[in-house]
Amino acid sequence: MCSFGRLRSAPLSLETRTVPDSVQARRSEVLRQASVALEGRTVTLWQVSSRAEVAAVLTSAPRAALEDTLLDVERTLHHWGAPIIEGSSWVGCRLDGDGKWCVAPVRRQPAAPPPDGVERRSRERITLELAGLCLGLVDQPTPPPNRHRLTEPDALAELIRQPSVIAHEVANPLTAALASLDLSRELVRTADALEPSFRGELLEELGGVGEGMEQAIEFLRSIQDRARGALARSERFDAAQVARSCVALERPLARKRGIALQGIITVSGVFLHGDPNALYQVLTNLIRNAVSASQERKTPVAVTLGQTGETLRLSVRDDGVGIAAELLERIFEPGFTTRAFGSGSGTGLTVVRQITEEMFGGTVEVDSALRRGTTFTVNLPIPPQRSPRARS
Repeated sequence: MCSFGRLRSAPLSLETRTVPDSVQARRSEVLRQASVALEGRTVTLWQVSSRAEVAAVLTSAPRAALEDTLLDVERTLHHWGAPIIEGSSWVGCRLDGDGKWCVAPVRRQPAAPPPDGVERRSRERITLELAGLCLGLVDQPTPPPNRHRLTEPDALAELIRQPSVIAHEVANPLTAALASLDLSRELVRTADALEPSFRGELLEELGGVGEGMEQAIEFLRSIQDRARGALARSERFDAAQVARSCVALERPLARKRGIALQGIITVSGVFLHGDPNALYQVLTNLIRNAVSASQERKTPVAVTLGQTGETLRLSVRDDGVGIAAELLERIFEPGFTTRAFGSGSGTGLTVVRQITEEMFGGTVEVDSALRRGTTFTVNLPIPPQRSPRARS
């Protein structure tokens, strides 16, 4: 896999793997047809190489200008937070006027329809998505005639076990519900019969629900990306904003169980590098564990985010049942859980430590005792921050 931050564009070069002439001819025809549809713009096919370069491998023009093949990675893939892996391919062209690029991934299945049924993609984007789909189908290998095929029931069972399929099926109704929520907020906002203070409180609550749903949808989409073998997103994000969003989403769920969830965020404007959805996953696992541990005594759970020197300290504290001393060293083992059979998979804390260490270079601490509760603290080193620009 390639490190997202090291991606750069490279000049037109030959592919590192052998491509049959028939496949290359079909590729060239796809690019030529796309160029015609895009009024003669040069359409280029790029591939992420083992040297972490977005290398151009084919264009629609016999003598393409260098500026038509050197993809502006910063203004396209980085700007979108697009998932990138070695060997993935992209097709695109430079747009006129402002120097922007329009690109689309090469894939073998069409993109999902717009969530609200309203098409917002530009003509150029749709054309390139179709070209990317055609290129993906052209590159698809023909299976050998004697390859074993799953029976239809087995194939269906295998399909529904895939994380990307599950995430897709959950994200779609969430997206539809979010659209309905937006409509409800608008009706509340314009309802004359509601008392103003009550309307304000209701809109605030609905806004929190909407923000949580958006975060959940984004998280599910990231699962789809990772299930396809893509790198997690790597971007600069505000840690406090992720913490607030997660607490806002989890608070109604905790309240339903009779647990008060408190958020104490004492930092702002401190940015981390990595996948914000991954930090969201870390905090969600810790909060839900804490809420579960507090069920018996109905004691509150506190989430704090503060800064100590060059480290962010994200803590989740509960006054619940606690963890026995002899079990503390095992809680991060895959499959180990202190819950009753069927109440937990034993993977949550494993994921917490793996993400913290591998993505953010941090550590996880735990302080617990039976009948006194538990505190998990995630220590996240703060990367160099952008200094504010001097005003002229």
